[in-house]
Amino acid sequence: MPRSTIAVVDTKRLSAIFGPRDSHLRRIREALGVGIAARGDAIHIDGEEHSVLRATEVFEELDRLAREHGGVERDEVDRLLRIATGEEFAVHRPEPIEVHRPGGQLVAKSPGQAAYVQAIRQHDVVLCTGPAGSGKTFLAVAMAVASLRAEQVKKIVLVRPAVEAGESLGYLPGDLQAKINPYLRPLMDALREMMDYDQLKRLTEQDVVEMIPLAYMRGRTLNHAFIILDEAQNTTIAQMKMFLTRLGIGSKMVISGDTTQIDLPPDRQSGLVDAVRRLRDLPGCGQVTLGGADIVRHSLVQRIVEAYDR
Repeated sequence: MPRSTIAVVDTKRLSAIFGPRDSHLRRIREALGVGIAARGDAIHIDGEEHSVLRATEVFEELDRLAREHGGVERDEVDRLLRIATGEEFAVHRPEPIEVHRPGGQLVAKSPGQAAYVQAIRQHDVVLCTGPAGSGKTFLAVAMAVASLRAEQVKKIVLVRPAVEAGESLGYLPGDLQAKINPYLRPLMDALREMMDYDQLKRLTEQDVVEMIPLAYMRGRTLNHAFIILDEAQNTTIAQMKMFLTRLGIGSKMVISGDTTQIDLPPDRQSGLVDAVRRLRDLPGCGQVTLGGADIVRHSLVQRIVEAYDR
């Protein structure tokens, strides 16, 4: 009977690969029909030749994830098993995104995400639509941080329309920054995943990282900047035109949003929906549509999105 052996060396990493109470190991064993055992600091796999080969590829990728990130999430195991069993197409591992954090690299986790990252690398303006959890904001921020680190841009500008999601927040006390913080919090959360607190604070104070509401973009020209417009489905057509025309020399724009979650009044058309139609064939402007298969939050999020789509 064919057998494969994978040397892991680090027992802590072996524990992460097998999961809490060996839960990852059991999922792999059941999905691929192989026998799996750990002896010493190695994983031994027995079974049919093609099953052993697929299980070996899964464990090698899990070992890489554990080595680079210190742990393995259940969603990663599920994704690798979908690829191994043919439920999801495998893609060549895309070029990693270099960010300011321990570990230093991020990698797209689906074909759609890989296409999104590639579009950002190839175009000066990219429009991305997709459901919650598909990485629209996170990957855009990662690419902005990588561009700043590589000195391809001099600053990062993060922008959101100040539109409430169906409920009034009332009067917010404080200065401008305090008032807009609730709207910009998701962008700040993404940045904190990639930079330590002191570094982010310093860059913000130096105006290298700027977070502003969309209304304050009027009249500006942004040169050598990486500009991200998040929640763009909540812009009007006029606002979107105003934003797009802020693009300066040496700059890059990423515009993202979920067109199924528009919070504008019923009589106003979404600027993102309009821009996707108008700019579809414009040279230099890339467009990417992400789907349920690109969702990388809790695995239940994908099923929730599918339920609402139905």
